[in-house]
Amino acid sequence: MRSILNPMSNVMPNTVSKSLLILFLTASLMLTVGCSTPRTKPASVTDRSGGSSEPAPPGYYRVKRGDTLARIALDNGQAPRDVVQWNKAINPSFNPNIIEIGDLILIKAPAGSKPVKVAEKVTEKKPIPVTDKADVPSPTPEPTKSEVVAEPGIRLSWPAKGKVTDDFSDKNKGIDIAGKVGEPVLAASDGKVVYAGNSLRGYGNLVIVKHDNTYLTAYAHNSKLLVKEGDTVRKGQKIAEMGDTDTTSVKLHFELRVNGKPVNPTPYLQ
Repeated sequence: MRSILNPMSNVMPNTVSKSLLILFLTASLMLTVGCSTPRTKPASVTDRSGGSSEPAPPGYYRVKRGDTLARIALDNGQAPRDVVQWNKAINPSFNPNIIEIGDLILIKAPAGSKPVKVAEKVTEKKPIPVTDKADVPSPTPEPTKSEVVAEPGIRLSWPAKGKVTDDFSDKNKGIDIAGKVGEPVLAASDGKVVYAGNSLRGYGNLVIVKHDNTYLTAYAHNSKLLVKEGDTVRKGQKIAEMGDTDTTSVKLHFELRVNGKPVNPTPYLQ
């Protein structure tokens, strides 16, 4: 019995030792290879803004995180289509669907382009009868800079019937008018539809009407849009139906923008 067990007791320790030695050498080799092989770094997201804190040149906007072309146009009182055309004119490869942080977007009409005129009043000019010099009215002198009278603001009609549930404030860029799904949404003044869609987050189905180079109005959360981009609309015309797209209750969110900046529309409503 002893003669059988003794050989086995000598073989097993040797076998275990050899196995441990092989395992140690294999681990050492793998560690050496791992240290000598450079690790591949994950691709980093490049912020092209570089000096994004630097102000954009006059007439341009520098793209920030979360921007869309439609939002940039709205915030600067421009039609998205115009912004695309202006940028394609100076950069034929401009793609409105691909804008990156730090890109410069032209937001003012290039020199030589014609201003937008939605409703131009034509005044009949009557010739002044020629009489004696004493009877000829003297021309009215032009006012000096200190006497310049500001142009009257736009007059708007109410875009919907209903109770105002949320007034203009720092947190609300317009007013909210409660209603029922399908109730009419009306153009507040004559103008041209410069946007009709739902690509602006937080606005749902949205219509933007440009009245002139200064004023535009926005109508948000509609259930149905009845106009398309490029349409000319008249004051009081039905342009959409009230709804609750991208919001929690049925309402019309109505904004007035002056040179792209939101202002309280209530004083302008009649």
